[in-house]
Amino acid sequence: MSPPAPRVRLVDVARAAGVSKTTVSAALNGSGRLPEATRRHVRDVAHRLGYRPNATARLLRAGRTRLLGLAVREYSETPWVYSELAYFSQLANAASRTALGHGYGIVLLPTTSPGDWWLDLPLDGAIVIDPTADDPMVADFLSGGIPVVSDRRALDASGRPEDAESLGRWVDFDYAAAALSVLDHLASSGARRVALVTAMSTSSFFEESERAYRAWCEDHGQEPLLTATAAPGHSEALEAVDELLAAAGEPPDALFTLVETSPPLLLDRLRRHGLSVPDDLLLVATTEDPTAAFSDPPVTTLSFLPAETAKAGVELLVDAFEGRDTPRGHLFTARLDVRASSTPRTRRAAREESRT
Repeated sequence: MSPPAPRVRLVDVARAAGVSKTTVSAALNGSGRLPEATRRHVRDVAHRLGYRPNATARLLRAGRTRLLGLAVREYSETPWVYSELAYFSQLANAASRTALGHGYGIVLLPTTSPGDWWLDLPLDGAIVIDPTADDPMVADFLSGGIPVVSDRRALDASGRPEDAESLGRWVDFDYAAAALSVLDHLASSGARRVALVTAMSTSSFFEESERAYRAWCEDHGQEPLLTATAAPGHSEALEAVDELLAAAGEPPDALFTLVETSPPLLLDRLRRHGLSVPDDLLLVATTEDPTAAFSDPPVTTLSFLPAETAKAGVELLVDAFEGRDTPRGHLFTARLDVRASSTPRTRRAAREESRT
């Protein structure tokens, strides 16, 4: 294999065109006061030599790299790939699509790393999803003067109130209200013993949802029945379901999963335990997996709107860069899509009879 051709430099163009480097730079950038003939000559020479400007250097000189960082901190101690789960893959896709529409690119940041290395990346701004309590990434971005979109708790806990006010933007949900909407739905469907699969994470989503579940159990005279995963992934979620059902003694009559997994795989695992959904067990899953609507039975899902929130996060950053006077944040409402898995068959049959 022949070695790659050496990169053509600005000085090579200047030498071939018989002008100075300053003249070449002005001609290629459209700046300075040069005769149009000189500009054309320099551009023709640069094209003939195959000169390509260093895009990174050019953007840095302009004070903008047009790169946005995207980080998911839900499991900040566990390296993992966003595309493994439907919510995060949809969120990354929507963020990339929105950023490209504004002339920006998305850089996926590792979920965990030593130190504050992320400050060495040439980012114009960052979106930090599901930050942990006192998340250092949010505080580091703010201290480095980098605009950041995260949730309100992370901005408030950053220890930099002035920076959070000037550089911070937020996209958030009322996680407790979302969890309660699921629990009340299950109770209205006849559930009296609701089990929860959550995660060992200090993200707002898991902490607030679990807190709401425990309060709901107390209000309804139920002992909390829950287990938590230590890492993301389908196998971890299914193993948590196994652990919960094995330790339950009296089996629950409803299951609410906060951790994301495949609805068909989840239904299959419940069948292996001898449980029929929804006859033996009502089921609600927090997932963006499109197979939920087509599984047997179709699975009720709680959605946290990855496409909408990613779009809002990117546009909040772009508005900040471009000096537009827009709201500092958006509060979204999770969507509960009720399907057959959380509706007892007897009730479904009664409703169908009433319609006919």
